[in-house]
Amino acid sequence: MTSVKEFVVEREPTDDDLGAGRFAFTDDYSVFDWGKMPDPIPGKGASLCTMGAYNFELLEDAGVPTHYRGVGPDAEPLSAVDEPPRELAIDLATVPGLPFREATGTYDYDAFHDAVRDAAGYVIPLEIVFRNTVPVGSSLRSRATPREAGVDRDEWPDGVVDLPEPVVEFSTKYEEQDRYLDRDEADRIAGAARIAALESVAREVNEVVTARAAEAGFVHEDGKIECVYVDGEVRVADVVGTFDENRFAYDGQEVSKEVVRQHYKRVAPAWVEAVSEAKARADEENVADWRSLCSIEPPALDPDAVDRIADMYAAGANAYTGTEWFDAPPVADAVDAVRDL
Repeated sequence: MTSVKEFVVEREPTDDDLGAGRFAFTDDYSVFDWGKMPDPIPGKGASLCTMGAYNFELLEDAGVPTHYRGVGPDAEPLSAVDEPPRELAIDLATVPGLPFREATGTYDYDAFHDAVRDAAGYVIPLEIVFRNTVPVGSSLRSRATPREAGVDRDEWPDGVVDLPEPVVEFSTKYEEQDRYLDRDEADRIAGAARIAALESVAREVNEVVTARAAEAGFVHEDGKIECVYVDGEVRVADVVGTFDENRFAYDGQEVSKEVVRQHYKRVAPAWVEAVSEAKARADEENVADWRSLCSIEPPALDPDAVDRIADMYAAGANAYTGTEWFDAPPVADAVDAVRDL
């Protein structure tokens, strides 16, 4: 289980074959790695599932291998259903535990890969991040100078910065706090999968999602993929190109989970600061569960904010897929409604 979707296992993976299952999307959300937040966003799960299925089918048409099998319990193509789906049918690969060594404050990736050595396929314990722009809120601003990212200036400006070429980065997937990695460490953590192959697949996904976003009137700012490694092949896994995994803009306004992050920074700065302090303290004390060190619980969102964010997800999914799956305002109106959140 994750904070926003659940697993339905139909057949467990073995050493001889992949398993089969489904992601069941909920209306829960998570920001700042907190996990399940106090209140759901109605319809969010269906919008993410619909966009994810749509993008997996675009990738299939482009020849990019994935773990996607269809939507719903019958693994149907998106075009075969009349209502927005809430379940993605997927192939299941092996996911062993990732031991945390308190004595050293490190994770044991050797044990992880020993456990999958004979498996038919395994989930690569990395997230591969691609960036086309550097919007407000991007972590790249705190980790690199503009020139290191290929931008000919000395300081990051307040607005969105277009990158001359997409930047691909690697971060951890199963650690309690995400860490960005240099290529050598990422290559070691990937195991049998090669970093060059992961980067190549990420760039292909980025091209497909960026092209579709432009057709629908969006700017695709950044995103990530997760992957499985099967028979020497990297396949795209998890879910792709949604408003939770990726950042999009429409008419200069963010249309993604970033709206919720920035809203919490404005309405609950004490909680956001407490989260940051807890993560720093966990690093210092070699503690895996930083949430246990956080002194403040996140507040619930105002109901009006929930309604506006729900419309953003629904209207955005309608516009991106080109189909009126949801009873929602036009995307321009829904975007205008979240500008001042």
